[in-house]
Order: sequence, then C-alpha cells, then structure tokens
Amino acid sequence: MAKTSNTRGILQPTPKGSFSGRMLLLVTTLLVSFGTIMVASASEGQSAANGGSSFSIILRDLVYLGFGVFALYLMMRVRMEKLVRKAPLLILVGLVMLVAVRLVGVTSNGGKRWLNLHVILLQPSEIFKLCTVLFLAWLVQLHHDELVQWKRLLIWTSPVSIGAALILVEPDIGTTSVVVAIAFVMLAVAGLAARRLFQIALVGAAIFFIYMKMKPYSAARFFAFLHPNNDLVSSGYQLLQSKIGLGAGGLTGLGLGNSREKFGLLPNPHTDFIFSILGEELGFVGTIIALSLFVWFLFVTTRIAKQCTNDVYRLIVVGITTWIVLEAIINIASVVGGWAVTGVPLPFFSYGGTALITELAAVGLIYNIAHDQSGAGPTLKGVVAPSRQNDPYDRSRDQKARLRRPTSGQRLGR
Repeated sequence: MAKTSNTRGILQPTPKGSFSGRMLLLVTTLLVSFGTIMVASASEGQSAANGGSSFSIILRDLVYLGFGVFALYLMMRVRMEKLVRKAPLLILVGLVMLVAVRLVGVTSNGGKRWLNLHVILLQPSEIFKLCTVLFLAWLVQLHHDELVQWKRLLIWTSPVSIGAALILVEPDIGTTSVVVAIAFVMLAVAGLAARRLFQIALVGAAIFFIYMKMKPYSAARFFAFLHPNNDLVSSGYQLLQSKIGLGAGGLTGLGLGNSREKFGLLPNPHTDFIFSILGEELGFVGTIIALSLFVWFLFVTTRIAKQCTNDVYRLIVVGITTWIVLEAIINIASVVGGWAVTGVPLPFFSYGGTALITELAAVGLIYNIAHDQSGAGPTLKGVVAPSRQNDPYDRSRDQKARLRRPTSGQRLGR
C-alpha cells in the first residue's frame, strides 16, 4: 500500500463537497467577472491610443483569464503533499526567472519586470509571491527547530530575501513589500517569537531607509502622497486625476463606459488606477460593492483556515490571504491618497496577465485545502509561540522563540 501511495500521480480527482470551497469559487467568480467588465471599460482609451480597436486590451485580458482558469483547475486537483515537497525547487525556478529578468527582461515605463515569451509577457515577480508562500510553509514544516537561531533563520529564508532584493532593483517597491509582508505574517502565525519578529522589522526598516537614501527619485515619488499638491505636474498628477475621477462619480457614477479620465487624463486607468475608473463610472455604490466582495473573500478564506486540520496547509491559506487582501488594501489606499502609489495591482481587477493567472492558481490551492482531510492536529491558536511547559522540544531558556511544531497527521516530506 505504501508503494502505491508513493507512485500516485501529482493530480487527484477534483475535490467536491465543501461549502466553504463553493463559497470561495462563488466570490472569486464575482470578483473576476466584475474586474473583467471594468478592464473592458477602463482600457477603451488606451486601446484607441495604441492604434487598435477598442477591444484590443480586453481581448488579451480574456486570453489571460483562460490561462488563469486552467491554472485554478490544476491547483484544485494537485496533491498538496507533493506540491509542498517541491517548494524548494519552485522557489529556485522563481529566482532563476527573476535573474533572467535582469539579463533579458523587457523594460516598460521605467521598470524592467517582464520576460517576453511571445505568447504572453510573463512577470516573474507575481509568480514569486506564490513560490514564497509554498516555500515558507515547507520551511516551517520541516526546519522549524532551526529557525529559533537568528543565523539559521537568515540562511533558511535567504531565497525569499534574495528574491525580494531582485524585485526591488527592477525597481518594484510595491511587489517587494508584499513579498516581505507575506513572509512576515506567515512566520508570525507559525509562532516565531515577538522579539525575533521585531528584529526582522528593524532590519526591514533599515534596508528601506538605505534604499530611499540611495534612490532620491524613488523616495520623492513614494512620499508624494503626503504632499500631493506640491507637484501637480509630476509626482502628484496621478493622484490628483484619481481624486477628480472618484469625486465625479458621486453616489451612482457617470454610467458604465462613461469615464472621462480614461481618455488620456489618468495614466494606467486599466491597471494601477482601475478602482478610480470604477468609482467614476459606478460611483460610491460600485466601490462599496467591490469592497464588500473583498471582505467576503477574506471571510471565506479565514473560515477555511480555521477549519483546516493541517497546520502546514493552514499557513498556505494565511499566506495567500495576506497577499490578496494586502494588495487590495494598498491599491485602494493609494488611489484615494492614503498611501504611496507603488504600482500594486488590484487583485482580480487590474489588467495584468501574470497577476491574474497566479491569483487564480492561488485560489485553486485554497479550494483544494478546503477539502483536505490529511491532518487531525490542533489548530494554531495565534501568533505566540507555545509555552515551555507545552513544548517537549524546548531544551533551554533561549529556545522560547521556537516555532510551533506542525501537528498534521503526516509529515509532508516523507
């Protein structure tokens, strides 16, 4: 029987029956449908400016959506234990792609972030987010004992750190911050001591400060949201036009397709600032509907995490939820002037092929986990590491920072 289990393929029959899983698919379908409609409307002006038909960008978006649905289907069927076991290889592939961007990547709007595969433009930094989630789950599951030591923690998390550094020099501050946040939250939920988390935060803040000192232009653009009226021609222009569009929408909006900002006034209307077009065309009502869908998504994924009996898989749900929800918060905050404009997309809405494909693949993984019955251990009760009395692996006072040992029924690495 053991031999048969080891020779099983990587795919399993499509899991069915979980109410939370069905709700996840429903809210994701609503988010993607709403987002596709908004891309069709918001991209009209840019499509005309590119010399094509009004539908050229949305047609490409539908192609990406097709790839995304296929990725979701594959992740619904993948055997989680095999996928997590391959996490080190996956993050290595992610790093190789990020290095390839530096060598042969495509430059656009001042950033070198894409690989031209001719069929699609691939953005490896988006894929690296999912690689980070899987790698950290694998790391906590198999090497939690070593993460107590500061040096070991730095060594084992170095693939994530190197990837974040490669993304930062593209330059892409927004995606770098999301990758770092995913890692930070997953380690916190896994039980890394507050003292160690504080040290990590200090290191991150120091790196950010040094980067801003070395890149004064990036610093000026990043902090422009604090004083947008000081430079309305340059760094404050996008935010000004975004607020004009949102204000023009009023309660019910100008009507779907009737945005004025998308015709050359607001740069990137179908990518970074699609929420502004949504507010202009559908008004306050439309923005509340979009926000409600993201809150529903958070509620469903949190429910799945709580119900999961496998601590390793729960960490994966936590990482993906952090990624999707944090990006939504950052994007919406930036277009209303509450945070810096860093190019973070609005998940399921912003046009961007690799982002949509990877987000749908991540949803497929959560759906898969919603049906998992592999573990029977107790759930993680918070972000505080277990006490010494309850941790049989604690051998000294210095080991209070030990990560909580995963309690799934079987170790995935075997």
